[in-house]
Amino acid sequence: MAVTPSHSAGTRPGDLVGALRAVVGPAHVLDDPETRAAYETDWTRRFTGVSRLVVRPASTSEVAAVMAACAATGSTVIVQGGNTGLVGGAVPGPARVHDSDPSAAPVLLSTVRLDHAGPVDTAASQLTVGAGVTLARVQAMAAASGLVFPVDLAARDSATVGGMVATNAGGLHVLRYGSMRAQVLGVEAVLADGTVVSRLTGLIKDNTGYDLSQLLIGSEGTLAVVTAVRLKLVPAHEEKVVALLGLDSTADALRVVDAARRGAEGLQAAEVFYQDGLQMVREHGGLGAPLGQDRPVYLLLECAALSDPSESLFGVLAALDLDDRATAVAADPAGMARLWAYRERHTEAVSAAGIPHKLDVTLPQARLAEFEAAVRRVVEAVAPGSRTVLFGHLGDGNVHVNVVGPPPEDERLDEAVLELVASMGGSISAEHGIGRAKAAWLHLSRSPAELSVMRSLKAALDPDRRLNPGVLFPDDPAHPGRSI
Repeated sequence: MAVTPSHSAGTRPGDLVGALRAVVGPAHVLDDPETRAAYETDWTRRFTGVSRLVVRPASTSEVAAVMAACAATGSTVIVQGGNTGLVGGAVPGPARVHDSDPSAAPVLLSTVRLDHAGPVDTAASQLTVGAGVTLARVQAMAAASGLVFPVDLAARDSATVGGMVATNAGGLHVLRYGSMRAQVLGVEAVLADGTVVSRLTGLIKDNTGYDLSQLLIGSEGTLAVVTAVRLKLVPAHEEKVVALLGLDSTADALRVVDAARRGAEGLQAAEVFYQDGLQMVREHGGLGAPLGQDRPVYLLLECAALSDPSESLFGVLAALDLDDRATAVAADPAGMARLWAYRERHTEAVSAAGIPHKLDVTLPQARLAEFEAAVRRVVEAVAPGSRTVLFGHLGDGNVHVNVVGPPPEDERLDEAVLELVASMGGSISAEHGIGRAKAAWLHLSRSPAELSVMRSLKAALDPDRRLNPGVLFPDDPAHPGRSI
């Protein structure tokens, strides 16, 4: 990874706004409170803070100059992409020191103008894009070249590549293709002092020491600002079929997934949701009933292949002797989109019901059915009368626990659910990251030795802890009194 040092002229604190305007232009330094507000609260509305200003650089060199100017003034920096995060990792923390000193508030660096892209390298099936390019745009560029970018999220129109790298995003097709980590072949980034590190060659074999690109994936903006990414694309599988099944239990859904893994060609999604969540989606979206009868559990399967995968999927379903009245199948684009809507619209329906506690977790496959029952009991015990909505990626053990009812600032529910997850051998974060939401409980999923190594890496790349303070590590200045 090539390294380009950055040099600063020693900006004084009072000169920061002027220095940043000189770098990115006055129109892209936002210091008006009303203009900043859209950047200062995350998608859930549960996490919010105050920034000193928002700066929107348009190139890696501008990011380097911004970081150098912030380093010269000792300013902390929050990094934000499309602001579709769900754990408060890309917004300022609660005001503390800067309550009485606004100049001490963090600078919020938005990457949305890092939107350069392409062209698609069809010989290598790769694409280099800026961190601010949206997932939907990457998918469209790949499709125009007869290829596919396999990571997919409901927030595809807003989520940016840089944010997806920072959180190691997963999504709907991890079962087949893996998370974001498996799709990244190179990264360009800017360190806290303005130094640029870049390795975007896309070489499949490059055994020359530490893989710094992989180190930055999942680091949640605490080690560097990702500015560009080299992505792997895969062949398009145009023939698809989607089945929505109504079942009696999570255990039944797991048995179907196991059979589909073994016998269905091109299985790439296995999504689960429940009757209570479906009812919320239907009320919010005005949707009709998806099946001929209601069932406690719903499983959506998607297969994609070069030739029609329907026959192999039908063979699996026939062998399981499922109820035809609780089965819907579609192979046309409109029909598949209709079935997917019952799963994909869960997040917006939950958000419309109130400010949710969103706990994205992973469990061992063998304990998913047990967890589904146990987590409902835990929520009722800690927050009686709350609305609990579960859904997720059953094929990779990822359950999204959504609870509407407890006040946003009340963390007793979070603690109880995350402790349950840890007691069952799971991870407290599957794909959303740790952010601010789970920093106090990172020790539930990481050993003291692992945490020590992580802190050493942070100290090496950001010794003054100026990048995303309060994110990932709970004893940063943004979380006084918390330690692990």
